[in-house]
Amino acid sequence: MIVVGLTGSIGMGKSTTARMFADAGAAVFDADAEVAALYAHQGAAVAPIAEIFPDAIKDGAVDRAALGAHLHSNPEDFAALESIVHPLVAAERARFVEEQRAKGAALVVLDTPLLFEAGLDEHVDRIVVVTAPEAVQKARVLQRPGMTEQRFAAILSRQTPDSEKRARADFIVDTAGGLASAEAQVRDIVRRLTEGPGGPSAAPGGDA
Repeated sequence: MIVVGLTGSIGMGKSTTARMFADAGAAVFDADAEVAALYAHQGAAVAPIAEIFPDAIKDGAVDRAALGAHLHSNPEDFAALESIVHPLVAAERARFVEEQRAKGAALVVLDTPLLFEAGLDEHVDRIVVVTAPEAVQKARVLQRPGMTEQRFAAILSRQTPDSEKRARADFIVDTAGGLASAEAQVRDIVRRLTEGPGGPSAAPGGDA
């Protein structure tokens, strides 16, 4: 079984690319979806977050907008939040990988925004980075409700630069060319990982 780390900076199209991997037959773990479950009513992260960020709790769940506003004003609190959330996500991710291994899955994709920042790149077999030109990225992000250039800059400051991600990738998916182009790139990566010479253990072949 090959475990792939899928990552990309904000606005690059990572979530859409992850769905393409799922459509191509890969088992996909969605870290963002897991965080959403942890933040939901009675989610495992609600109680510990309430102790540190009481202003971020509404109706028994973590209000992501309120939490984001708090962190924007108090960026030093990111470490405290990560100390709560990261271990919970890591436990679920490990459970997912072992479950897929038991099922005999050929390819597991870990959709992880902070792959490099959290050091998870050392625990996967291959790395796929989703990218797009800077102007495309910025235009996509600024279309999001409530997004400002200041907030966009703050988010980027906490992420590994796109150029560094691409340099460390085994494969790159460039989403600037539209959905059909990205889908073709994903299918090619899946084929090369699962059907290439030597099968799953074959060398990546270098798209970085």
